[in-house]
Amino acid sequence: MGSAGHSHPAVRPASNFAERVRGGFERQAGRYEREAELQRAVAWRLAHHCRGLPLPSGPCGDLGSGTGLLARAIEQQRPGLTLLRVDNCAALLGQDEAADRLAWDLNLGLPCQLQGASLLVSSFALHWLEQPERQLEQWCQSLGPAGWLALAVPTAGSFPQWRQAAQAAGLPCTALPLPVACRLVEMASRHLRIARVDHLHFSRKAPSALTFLRRIRTLGAGASPVAPLRPGEWRRIEAHWPAVPAARGGGKRLSWEMLLMMGQKPAP
Repeated sequence: MGSAGHSHPAVRPASNFAERVRGGFERQAGRYEREAELQRAVAWRLAHHCRGLPLPSGPCGDLGSGTGLLARAIEQQRPGLTLLRVDNCAALLGQDEAADRLAWDLNLGLPCQLQGASLLVSSFALHWLEQPERQLEQWCQSLGPAGWLALAVPTAGSFPQWRQAAQAAGLPCTALPLPVACRLVEMASRHLRIARVDHLHFSRKAPSALTFLRRIRTLGAGASPVAPLRPGEWRRIEAHWPAVPAARGGGKRLSWEMLLMMGQKPAP
């Protein structure tokens, strides 16, 4: 994977967690587009905000592009613009018919093709990296003068129902730990003029909490550094998961907090 001429330190082997993330998405790659409703909605919103950006010359890239939802949305709204799709999962990249694709582990930094970028975009990807804040800083530093970063990422305020149920059941919450929104904004503001910060909230309803877990796994997004629970432990969490009142249709709800951020690197 990757390419020659990489300007970062010597390539290190992928970590066990990075391999589990890649493997999870690889197994479900053929189903991702059908299941990724929230990802598609956020991609279109972020692409809309990118539509009128004054871009300098330089390469454009979609970091953690998956099947290309965000890259395609931007290209449809900005005809003539082409983004390099970068993702560690070749099976997801293979679902996208675009010619400009690169299998690359973003834990290693950015590939040389995107140094001096005029536009770096990323949606639902930064949180899968082992050091999100550090990688975000590298993305900001890799932009060319007057280049833009547009980012959407789920953040630590997500899944309050899951965390509440796990605490009430006396069990660990096995959801993927997510970055803290204000720390990402603070990191980016050291390098960019921040043009937009939105804290978005989404929620989905399902008959049971286990339905959410199955949906997450169907997307391939089930990897977590936290050890998995046994079926009996999941039943305890289900029992403590706050219920939607019957007057509102019953069932269970799961909520996401999303950071949408855009910034421009100052020109010298």
